[in-house]
Amino acid sequence: MSDERQRTIIRIFRKFSNSLGPDALNEVENIITEAQIEDEDVESMESDRTSNERLDATMKVSVEILKRVYESFQDQGDGTTAEKELIDPDNHLFFVDAFEMPRWTWSAERGTFEKHSAPLTSSGSPETRVISLRDRLNIIKQCVLRNEHFAPSTLPSRDRERLVTLKSTKQLLGRFGQRFLLLGMLTCNKEGKLCLEDADGFVELDFSTLDEPGDGLFSEGCFALVEGEYTEEATLEIIAIGQPPCEPREIARSIYGHIDFLGKGATSLLEDAQIRIRIREEIPELNFFFLSDVWLDHPQTLPGIQKMFDNCIENDFIPRVIVMCGNFTSKSIAHGNGRDVQRYQDNFDSLADLIATYPSITRSTHFVFVPGPLDITVNSTLPRRPLLSSLTGKLKTKVSKTHFASNPCRIKFFDQEIVIFREDLMSKMLRNVVGVKPDVKSEDLKRFLVQSILDQSHLSPLTINIQPVLSDYDHSLRLYPLPTALVLADKYDSYKVTYTGCHVFNPGSFIGKSLTFSTYTPAEVNSEECVLALDEED
Repeated sequence: MSDERQRTIIRIFRKFSNSLGPDALNEVENIITEAQIEDEDVESMESDRTSNERLDATMKVSVEILKRVYESFQDQGDGTTAEKELIDPDNHLFFVDAFEMPRWTWSAERGTFEKHSAPLTSSGSPETRVISLRDRLNIIKQCVLRNEHFAPSTLPSRDRERLVTLKSTKQLLGRFGQRFLLLGMLTCNKEGKLCLEDADGFVELDFSTLDEPGDGLFSEGCFALVEGEYTEEATLEIIAIGQPPCEPREIARSIYGHIDFLGKGATSLLEDAQIRIRIREEIPELNFFFLSDVWLDHPQTLPGIQKMFDNCIENDFIPRVIVMCGNFTSKSIAHGNGRDVQRYQDNFDSLADLIATYPSITRSTHFVFVPGPLDITVNSTLPRRPLLSSLTGKLKTKVSKTHFASNPCRIKFFDQEIVIFREDLMSKMLRNVVGVKPDVKSEDLKRFLVQSILDQSHLSPLTINIQPVLSDYDHSLRLYPLPTALVLADKYDSYKVTYTGCHVFNPGSFIGKSLTFSTYTPAEVNSEECVLALDEED
């Protein structure tokens, strides 16, 4: 083929910030030859923006991606029967364990994520603890710098004069009486005084002149944007404090869509958009059920589950997935108490027998079990290992579609990512609020909690002395890119909030005579609270 054709191909891909290696260039030439496109018609390909969207934004194009895009164009053109066949949800349903997720770390040199190749261990190392914190800071910082309030326009305008510029703690030295905007982690120094720490150092904070903090819960260990005046006492007199701005999932996917964060395959934005349409058209009624605090030792829990199953059968409304979160016991099991452990196992056996009596549900529904703080697992740090298999063997035998998940865990369903986290997060965050404590109502607290977790891009924005975390697996607690939905299973009141496009809900506790749980509809990306009232005879 002519050098002129190669130069044309390279110019077209470069226009859309895509680069081609020698193998990829040869593949494009083969496709052009196979399609019998003349040299003079190659230039017309430049106007096809759709092909660039299928290749993902700003990335080096590989041969595999080129083949995938070419095949999708062929399917779209010939209208084959395969395209018209109804999609099988089970083929696109994945349950992602926290300990199976690939670890991606932030590379300051390349300005992107790099895959960690070394084996991960539960013990971790001092280096990985530092890297996990640095990753959190860098991920938040790059989102802040892309925000319209911090990113300067390329064109001269008056807005450039009002642009807010982030500074570092090392830039404070010797500049008393000046105002600064800093991004760092709230932490306490050796004297117990609250400080803001970034990659270059720390500065002591003075909250005495702050009237009211911004929205959100500011706990020790979270990152905050702080504006203040540097004083001669080497403290920062705070004028305003707020959460770092959150980046929508679509923006993050447009930048890092080629990165497979879950290890289940990456898709382009255009493929995501196409599959969303098919979900709404072909499986609009498909549902997931989420239950929390399923106390199997409570006398009304199994009758409540039985009534829920009966309602599903009567209304022909069988969920594709039922997620049951712990605690699966109403009280902590004493170490070494064999009788309590045996009773704990017997309760799971009773649940297995109950599920097995509903063949239609057993055949089509996936059951996911997520351990709570009081359940028996190998470790008590985050992320938590699944329930011990020695205690749940009957469930696995009688119910084939049973998944014992870590805490947290994720569900990948087509283009959607659903994160499930069982933790009493509201009480833990409120106990560790620093600076100025919020005086707000319950509804505002729910919104503040959701905002804080998503703005921090992390499920546990606390220091390790408050909430220990396995540093090698800290990435499994990361919420970047934002998930489609986040289930914060908490003993707090049930709620649902959509923030920056992410749907967050708490299914409440499946306890008492009014059993509360949530249904989630992927086609609508929305949840609904369900209350199951037991009769007196039940």
